[in-house]
Amino acid sequence: MPDATQWNTVNLAPADLPKDSGRFDLPIALGILAASGQIDPRKLEGYEFAGELSLGGDLRPIRGALAMSLALARPQRLAAEKLPKLVLPDASAQEAALVPGAEIFMAHHLLDVVRQFLPGDTPVEAGEGWSLVKPVVSSGQAPYPDLADVKGQAAARRALEIAATGGHSILMMGAPGSGKSMLAQRFAGLLPAMTTEEALESAAVASLGGRFTLDKWAIRPTCAPHHTASAVALVGGGSPPRPGEISLAHRGVLFLDELPEFPRAALEALREPLESGTITISRAAQRAEFPARFQLIAAMNPCPCGYLGSSLGACRCSPDQVSRYQGKLSGPLLDRIDLHVEVGALAADELVNAPPGEGTAVIRIRVATARDRAIARQGIANQALEGQAIDAQCQLDDAAAKFLNTAAARLGWSGRSIHRCLKVARTIADLAGAEAVQVTHVAEAVQYRRALKAAH
Repeated sequence: MPDATQWNTVNLAPADLPKDSGRFDLPIALGILAASGQIDPRKLEGYEFAGELSLGGDLRPIRGALAMSLALARPQRLAAEKLPKLVLPDASAQEAALVPGAEIFMAHHLLDVVRQFLPGDTPVEAGEGWSLVKPVVSSGQAPYPDLADVKGQAAARRALEIAATGGHSILMMGAPGSGKSMLAQRFAGLLPAMTTEEALESAAVASLGGRFTLDKWAIRPTCAPHHTASAVALVGGGSPPRPGEISLAHRGVLFLDELPEFPRAALEALREPLESGTITISRAAQRAEFPARFQLIAAMNPCPCGYLGSSLGACRCSPDQVSRYQGKLSGPLLDRIDLHVEVGALAADELVNAPPGEGTAVIRIRVATARDRAIARQGIANQALEGQAIDAQCQLDDAAAKFLNTAAARLGWSGRSIHRCLKVARTIADLAGAEAVQVTHVAEAVQYRRALKAAH
């Protein structure tokens, strides 16, 4: 042991960057041991360490292990160099090993790590406390709820299929108990299977938030925050900044039930990420950017009591109350939601003894086929089309152009609304297997932007 009068200095540069969590415990301990000659510092070359230490020397799990492994791999991947070896606690190593090409070692105790770097040339064999981790990925179909559970609601099911195909956002409006939440909770299962890159991006953000588990690998997340959630909870924030619900829903679904009940500031904060797919958190001393490429599925009642235009009960709301309730949603936000669909109440005979609806697996095949068609044509989903790409991919014949111009003039649409309608029409054409956007595709797209205004 070093002399009691010997002091060790630990430098966590840069000094102005806040440090949190216990992930620095293990590297600090190894640095002290190397400086005092108890381990060989030359053997540490090519290794990275992270882990929290208990008072007994046990290694405890940390947040963000997968994100850490991904950050180490990406620059090295570009430079075609060998990846550094990452040493982590056993409870965090398995998720980090999901990164392709990563070399992850797990350890149970500080002494297990120290044994690998003792002075001398005698090799130390892997044992129970130290081993190379091989990724374990769950197999089989992801356990999404089945859309067959929802009976009836043909219009809403069709809108969800269109939204899944083109990557569009959707707002469902209907009376309480009409099935809006059931539909939204089954939407993620309609989306195509995640690619490895998408799964890594989604898992890395979940790992930063401490929410990732191996059984969620390659399963598209569905985040459903309560309507009392603040703007910071939705978009992220804090010091240091951490991802919010929109980032935790990256490559998945953000479901906002009772949409008008969310704070106005929280809803308006969604406008930028809906367009850009990222969110930038700026603070006086720090700036952070998180991914936020999610699909928004929102649900609301048509009025405060919920029964406007419904056969389930008489509406008790005055026209002023209805207008004030729907007015909680700003025009700019509604403009950014591609599909507005009304979910009607079902009669008893449509529920009791009725056959189940079409299953998720069947619809997913149609969705994947149509999306593959769009990717092969333009390289991106229809929702991501911008600028001249919209004109190039959504060319209309004379009849379709005339129909769209008339509808846009009568409904008072903005330029953004017209472009979003065009992209939805392109998606409908892809589902139909049509090369060109026809007047029938435009007509169906137009009706998906009228539900909210019709309730006034």
